[in-house]
Amino acid sequence: MPLPLALIAALTASTAFAPSSAAPAVQITKVYYDSPGVDRRSNTSLNGEYVTILNTTRRPVDLEQWTIKDKTGYTYTFGPDAVLGPGKKLTLRTGQGSDTPSTSYWGRRAYVWNNDKDIAYLRDPDGKLIDSCSYNSSRTDYRNCL
Repeated sequence: MPLPLALIAALTASTAFAPSSAAPAVQITKVYYDSPGVDRRSNTSLNGEYVTILNTTRRPVDLEQWTIKDKTGYTYTFGPDAVLGPGKKLTLRTGQGSDTPSTSYWGRRAYVWNNDKDIAYLRDPDGKLIDSCSYNSSRTDYRNCL
């Protein structure tokens, strides 16, 4: 039996204007893709390139096995000690260093983020896309993603 037109219209209207999903609990807030100075692959220059993420909740988020990846496929996987406190930010720097609660180091000796355009992807341990931030400009050195 076909549905009455009024019922079809009501169902369509209720889904067409449904509110968008809530903001993710962990968000990419900034991608600093063109580190200051000349790109000579020094550790200081590599660490000038980074991605910052923010926990928007009131609970800690265990980032173990979460990933940050660029469009090319360079992937960083957070280890077992990566816990993002409530309302806290964590910066992932491209170069080498000692991890702290607010800074992780990719450990690379080459740049990740293209200086003109790229996309940063944040995925949970199941591979679900949690957030992304894209940029397409060589006129600035970073992108604020919020």
